[in-house]
Amino acid sequence: MRIAVVFDTPYLGWDHAAHQRQMEKEIAAWDADEPEMEYQIANALLERGHEVRLLGVRDDLEELIRQLGDWDPELVFNGAEAFRGEESLEYLLPGLLEAEGYRYTGAPPLSLQVTRNKAISKKVLAYFGIQVPGFVSYRLHEKVAEDPNLRFPVIVKPLQADASIGIAQASVVQTLDALAERVEFIHARFGQGAIAEEFVDGRELYVSIIGNDDTLDVLPMTELVFDKRKTRPEERIATQFAKWDDSYRERKGIRNVFARPVSQSIRKQIVDTCRIAYRALWLRDYARLDLRLTPDGRVWVLEANANPFISYGHDMANAAAKAGFEYCDFIQKIVDAAMQRYERA
Repeated sequence: MRIAVVFDTPYLGWDHAAHQRQMEKEIAAWDADEPEMEYQIANALLERGHEVRLLGVRDDLEELIRQLGDWDPELVFNGAEAFRGEESLEYLLPGLLEAEGYRYTGAPPLSLQVTRNKAISKKVLAYFGIQVPGFVSYRLHEKVAEDPNLRFPVIVKPLQADASIGIAQASVVQTLDALAERVEFIHARFGQGAIAEEFVDGRELYVSIIGNDDTLDVLPMTELVFDKRKTRPEERIATQFAKWDDSYRERKGIRNVFARPVSQSIRKQIVDTCRIAYRALWLRDYARLDLRLTPDGRVWVLEANANPFISYGHDMANAAAKAGFEYCDFIQKIVDAAMQRYERA
């Protein structure tokens, strides 16, 4: 197939040839440094025999339309995570692809917008009977004027950020005054609304799903594990440091591992919950859900990740590997899910 890999890029004026040279350079140096996700995807597609065109987008949508029109791909693999450096605008790329009539992988614009807004997505999930933490959201510059009627401790996050941006140990607050201070910090630091949600103590599980409709494959679960000798319960959250800082992870005994076994009844509860959430949030082709499993066996959905990070060696790719898929086969499986969805339409 002819597959165009579309992605956001900081490089101005780079064409396919320039990105191809950069891809080859990064792939050759993989042992020393991890290639950008879009280059890993393109390289996997090439290994599976596809003809690939790398189309990076910085701020010129007209140029993207022109390049797509010139090459006429059979499918677009949407690897865009932002537009003009703004992650909140990632929905524009699939919106453009739909408007121009191209087949593409991953979530539609509505799903990207809903899942990015933590308050709206929780309301949708709660409507479908899924357990979510109690929460209150605060618009930009809105003060914490009264008791939010939440059970403390609560965790305060930017309303529309992902990858644990804005989440730190200071995000978990115990008092109304501390809540007001943290909400004000989120507004000032990130220029967006804030959400305060009840802290749920339990195991942090990540459930990856590939497929659509009645053909949803739930991959082996992964888990964020904290050394209980080095952390308190309220410290066991997926902060930016806990996710991305290797020295901090080593110091605190934090690891991403395949999840420890759960009972059949709890596994069924997790799978059923994730299937309902996947459909409720209009997720497509592939996604990841972040859960908390409490000691009493209750499943809470914290967040849904449309078009999650799929680089080699990270949670979703590792889950696919555990299920028996080499990285290029994992990427092909996403392509197959998208094509089957269009063929059924």
